[in-house]
Amino acid sequence: QVQLVESGGGLVQAGASRRLSCEISTRADSADAIAWFRRAPGKEREFVAATLWSGNRTLYADFVEGRFTISKDNAKNTAYLQIDHAKPEDTADYYCIPYSFYAESIILADSDSWGQGTQVTVSS
Repeated sequence: QVQLVESGGGLVQAGASRRLSCEISTRADSADAIAWFRRAPGKEREFVAATLWSGNRTLYADFVEGRFTISKDNAKNTAYLQIDHAKPEDTADYYCIPYSFYAESIILADSDSWGQGTQVTVSS
């Protein structure tokens, strides 16, 4: 069973930076990547970024506009999301999830679930 633990959120001033972390207990064989999603208050969860576990290929949502950087530490089964130049519209709960990079789809077994997420609040 995959367990996901996100951390690093908090109150961020507009224009400032924050690094989020995601610890994953085990990698699903079918998930060649790890992704970050976010859900803003009153909105649907949306894709933010993904990175392959093997290699350096990354994928970002258009709204990122070069402000976010996804990375990972394979040895620690940990992924990171660096948020720079934060904007109030980045306020959301951020989640990580196993991902199929080329299919651009979430890999989540019936027995698994999303983590608790980590809340980021950007003040103007």
